[in-house]
Amino acid sequence: MQKSKYMLASERDCQWGLTVTTIGYEEIAPGDAYPTKGHADGYYFELEKGRTLNEYQLLYNPEGEGIFHSASVAEARLQPGDMFLLFPGEWHSYHPLSDKGWKSFWIGFKGRNMDDRIKAGFLSPQKPIYHVGFSDAIVHLYRQAYLSAIEEAAYSQQLMAGIVNHLIGMMYSLERTKQFMSRSQAHVDMINKARLRIRESLESSLTIQQVAEEMGVSYSNFRKLFKEYTGLSPATYQQDLRLQRAKELLSTTNMSIKEIAYRLNFDSPDYFSAKFKIKTGRRPSELRDL
Repeated sequence: MQKSKYMLASERDCQWGLTVTTIGYEEIAPGDAYPTKGHADGYYFELEKGRTLNEYQLLYNPEGEGIFHSASVAEARLQPGDMFLLFPGEWHSYHPLSDKGWKSFWIGFKGRNMDDRIKAGFLSPQKPIYHVGFSDAIVHLYRQAYLSAIEEAAYSQQLMAGIVNHLIGMMYSLERTKQFMSRSQAHVDMINKARLRIRESLESSLTIQQVAEEMGVSYSNFRKLFKEYTGLSPATYQQDLRLQRAKELLSTTNMSIKEIAYRLNFDSPDYFSAKFKIKTGRRPSELRDL
């Protein structure tokens, strides 16, 4: 069984930064022929020859197993709950195992939003497969995008672009979280405990070294684990929270900038003002004058 829809995008749609080209779903029972028929020109492929697309595609297999090949990956096994990315200009081929079959959702898209993520190194043809596991939320997003494509309501391209960005964000976040948690639940608990400790001590002189000591690990190991899990160093996390708190105090109290700086343990009012401007684009005095 296969359902698919091919989309058109106007020049105005393309200015949004991401447009959807195709979306669909297929269910391959064990022993069924593959690839399925009914694909538009440029999408159908023979397993031995593979294909090269001029767009990205993001596929999700909530059930079944298969094999993936590409110009960058010699061979990889696709497990239940895997998502995988196809890249424009990158040769690839994939198929379900004949004795397993699979259920598969896909969505094709193009645009500078995605190009920028590749250039920044968030996503790469060298790592096309993401082990996210089964997710009702992901299935729901694919189905929502498919219904939007069928309805073709006004501005459906913008709606589907938002869904694609949501899917990519979930894929990236879910796998990284699973990887971290698989190493040690104790590490996850430690980082969450440390974040709470930092958040509740913004107006104290608590240092990151002291937090590491309280957690029972060396500073270097704590910093590495914290940044791996949150994407920020613990010192940056603490400073950003203090600057966030400073914005609240500037907006809701009559405290002077000097009082706020020292209350939040910045070295000096000038240092506080400099950091505040780097973070917000404004000096504290400018925010207070609004």
